[in-house]
Amino acid sequence: MPSPYRALFAEPGTKGFSAAGFVGRMPLSMMGIGVITMISQLTGRYGLAGALTATIALSAAVIGPQISRLVDRYGQRRVLRPATLVALGAATGLLLAAHLSWPDWALFVFSAAIGSVPSLGAMVRARWAALYGGTPTLHTAYSFESVVDEVCFIVGPIVSVGLSTTWFPEAGPLLAACFLAVGVFWLTAQRATEPVPHPRDENHVGGSVLRSKGLQVLVAAFTATGTIFGAVDVATVAFAEERGHKGAASVVLAVYAAGSCSAGLVFGLLRFAGRPERRWVLGLATMAVSMIPLLLVGNLPLLAVALFVAGLSVAPTMITTMSLIEEHVPRANLTEGMTWVGTGLAVGVALGSSAAGWVIDAAGARAGYGVPAAAGAVAVAVGFLGYRRLSRPAAGRGGTVEQHGEREARHVA
Repeated sequence: MPSPYRALFAEPGTKGFSAAGFVGRMPLSMMGIGVITMISQLTGRYGLAGALTATIALSAAVIGPQISRLVDRYGQRRVLRPATLVALGAATGLLLAAHLSWPDWALFVFSAAIGSVPSLGAMVRARWAALYGGTPTLHTAYSFESVVDEVCFIVGPIVSVGLSTTWFPEAGPLLAACFLAVGVFWLTAQRATEPVPHPRDENHVGGSVLRSKGLQVLVAAFTATGTIFGAVDVATVAFAEERGHKGAASVVLAVYAAGSCSAGLVFGLLRFAGRPERRWVLGLATMAVSMIPLLLVGNLPLLAVALFVAGLSVAPTMITTMSLIEEHVPRANLTEGMTWVGTGLAVGVALGSSAAGWVIDAAGARAGYGVPAAAGAVAVAVGFLGYRRLSRPAAGRGGTVEQHGEREARHVA
């Protein structure tokens, strides 16, 4: 491991909470694709599969920020454990309803309740911010966590789809629920690195931090970005099935994540002198352009190559987003701010998976890739229109104007 990454783990407890975060984030990549695979195998209805995945994502978008707001005020242990128990109970109900062929409305009820699953990525990043806030090391930490995210997306779909197609349809989502339980209870058992809650902190925003204009831009753009991810997942499963190799969908999606993982590793070793919002807009533009070749491929090997190239822009854009959140959100509300970006992604995944499912049912798998292409164009438009809001870091926030200037001075030096 290169020395900047080794230096991250000099502080006691960092290896433990990072490992727990990895396990707890596996459901992020396993649950959605697992539900799609499970429902499509049991019913053959991609529209229903996409709608259920959309319901999970939309529910998480509504509930997730509220959970994170409570975490900022009362601490991770007190909030995450009961929220996780609710999500686990709902996941159990969904698997039973699917296995026993209960009515569609029951599937949607349980899917909505799964939305109480906490954002483990935000919780782990908040621990890094508590340790290294205001230093260049935090950039490396965010880069490392983006790589962990992508490793989850490399391993998770392969395991989830593989189990559901070779063992029994419910196997993938079932294992995802087990990973969630282990990850959350392991993380919350580590009290020494838990960020200090701010129940009465004078800097704590009373109400939603989404009132921040800069955060609004980030959330809107990542709603479009999430649409890309959700649509690519559904379209790739359908594309592979049309060509008689449905199980290969997980491998192709893993290649997509591998491209992002590779770029994230390199990105974490670099130091930048320019403004982060410029890199962010460039990342969105690159991501949008990379969706166009997906409309032209005719077989799985070419699709895998196109997705690997598309993945190269994902992690750098995500890492830069985390840095921008620090500049537009109060330190006492950092977990909530990160979760709002995750919420934008979740809403986008809901829109993308649902839209792609209906397009595929009507016009075939290749047509489904038109959804991420259109979403990429929307993300770029939001980035350009909101650029001026992002270029004005808010004074007194988690990444203040003074801290930003200090960081740039160090980078230039």
